[in-house]
Amino acid sequence: MKWLIRILFILVAVIGLVIGAVLLMPGDKLGAILAEQVRAQTGRELNLSGDVRLSFWPVLGLETGPVTFGNAPWAGPEPMLSAQSIAVGVDAASLLDGDIRIRRVLAENPVLRLELSEGRGNWELSGGATASTDATGRAATAGGGGSKPAEDNRAITLDRLELTNARLVYVENGETRMDFANVDLKASWPDISAPMQMEAQMPVPGGAVAVDLTIPDLPAYASGAATALKLRLQAPGGSIGFDGRVNIAGEMDGTTEVRTDSTDTMLAAFGQGGVSVPQGLGRVADISGRMTYTRDGRIALRDMTAALDSNRFQGEADILIANPPQVTARLNAGDLDLTRVSETAKSAPTQKGEGAAKGNKAANGGKSGWSKTPIDASALGLANGSLRLRAKSIAVPGMTFGQSDLTLTLDRSRAVLKMQPATLFSGQVNGQVVANNRNGLSVGGNLTAKGIDLKQALTTLGGIERLSGTASGSLEFLGVGQNENQIMRSLSGKGRIDVGKGVISGFDLDRLMGRGSGSGGTTVFNSLAASFVIDKGNLTNNDLLMLLTNFRADGKGRVGLGARDIDYVFTPAVVRSNSETGVSVPVRIYGPWSDPSIKPDLTKVIEAAADEKVKALEDDAKKKVLDKVGEKLGTTVTESEQVEDALKEKLENEAKKGLLKLFGGD
Repeated sequence: MKWLIRILFILVAVIGLVIGAVLLMPGDKLGAILAEQVRAQTGRELNLSGDVRLSFWPVLGLETGPVTFGNAPWAGPEPMLSAQSIAVGVDAASLLDGDIRIRRVLAENPVLRLELSEGRGNWELSGGATASTDATGRAATAGGGGSKPAEDNRAITLDRLELTNARLVYVENGETRMDFANVDLKASWPDISAPMQMEAQMPVPGGAVAVDLTIPDLPAYASGAATALKLRLQAPGGSIGFDGRVNIAGEMDGTTEVRTDSTDTMLAAFGQGGVSVPQGLGRVADISGRMTYTRDGRIALRDMTAALDSNRFQGEADILIANPPQVTARLNAGDLDLTRVSETAKSAPTQKGEGAAKGNKAANGGKSGWSKTPIDASALGLANGSLRLRAKSIAVPGMTFGQSDLTLTLDRSRAVLKMQPATLFSGQVNGQVVANNRNGLSVGGNLTAKGIDLKQALTTLGGIERLSGTASGSLEFLGVGQNENQIMRSLSGKGRIDVGKGVISGFDLDRLMGRGSGSGGTTVFNSLAASFVIDKGNLTNNDLLMLLTNFRADGKGRVGLGARDIDYVFTPAVVRSNSETGVSVPVRIYGPWSDPSIKPDLTKVIEAAADEKVKALEDDAKKKVLDKVGEKLGTTVTESEQVEDALKEKLENEAKKGLLKLFGGD
């Protein structure tokens, strides 16, 4: 028994001496031993600077100064991990029981660089190159090669992980996918059956982004299985939530919601500063649906509902995260209000009604006309893709579409809006309109229309209110400029219009044609047809034909689309006989659109009246002369006969009588 006690005493003394030797060992020597062991187990270099301090009970701990941990040979020269200091502590009592309970992992100013290439991750650690030989003489490579060890069933838990002022970098196949700096991160996983909780925060323009993340089954997630995930991201201007499943590659599937009270602020927080979302397209947004995200940066949204400002949408979308994003969406909506899409985030009153008139007046030095305020078309470059929209109605600046089926295609700052069809001005429009902002702004289109309310269209597009009817036609146009005035003054194109029965208010062709009391200051026509060309903002027409019950009217002239003026002449004419008489009176319309003058061309009237008077005088004088000549000649001379013929006939008759007398006749 005494020998047993002595042996135990010697063992305790030896252990104490070993521990004491380790504790008394210089920090650099201890660091060198640790680095050698890490190299042997992982094949990576561990560089420690400064003293290395150990603790044994109740926490087996390690504290270092500046440290770097090498990267995989294929991943490049930058270390996988570096930090100003690291402290690691493991519960010693749990370790004796066969479990690993990590009490703390603390790092100051760490840089963690995770890389993935061809299915390999730099966090996968292989063994060192040294080999050992077992008792049977079979060789085994440390940490790799040989037969796999028995499965390690020890429980590993983490009480506290803290990274202070960290930089997190994720590189996939040579491309940096994420690079976040100044990150403070805390994580906890106190029990193997408990959820892993993580909180992270980092500064961004306008404030900070805070992330709360919960993984209920961390072991399953670590093994590569898809597991449950709850995530909440709070950023300046809004928040993002997710509840679904995720795998270790970051692929996700579940319900998501995005809510913003200032989308511009939120975009700036994620590196999209300077982008202004148009009013009506989501300055304030609430979007929810089922989301699937794949590792190649593709997002699929299904069963989506979106409230963008006052507008509501339902549908689905596919998004490819790129620069710019690639978006394909199919949406259905009710009544949409997009009347303020041209406003910037800080713009004043809406460009509509009185506000628009004041804005135009100020921009044009007090004269009415098209606005000279620069058009901000930068929104055309926010994304590429295609959006199909079906809506009950769509109100845009200056006009309102009825039930419409539209497809908007965006490609490198060029937008093409296809109408298939769109309901506009009580009719239907088919074709497309293009806005191109690649090298300065240009707008153009190729449209066909039928059933258009002409008064609505002309009033809305040009402030012309005197012409009404139901029209069909076609239009091709192109305009270039950075504001409305430049675009309208540069317009070119061609088109045709055909109108059924309609009314022109403001003048009365019946009265001007001298046919009685007229029809109350209006002209009712049965049809109207015209073709036109547009050049440098001027629309020219030379073949207008308007048919009325008793007349026809031809027209030709110029409509200044850029200058907002008109100089046009109608020339009416009687098309059937009538007991009443009238005079053909050309009608000239000229002046600004806002107050054109409509007057008969009196010069033509006077010329026509003078011609009639002269002709009457000529006819009367001619008749008197012919009557006198006929009286003298003893015959009747008509208008169709010539005086010379009458004289010749008279002479021939007299000659015949003379000859008969000469030869003894009667």
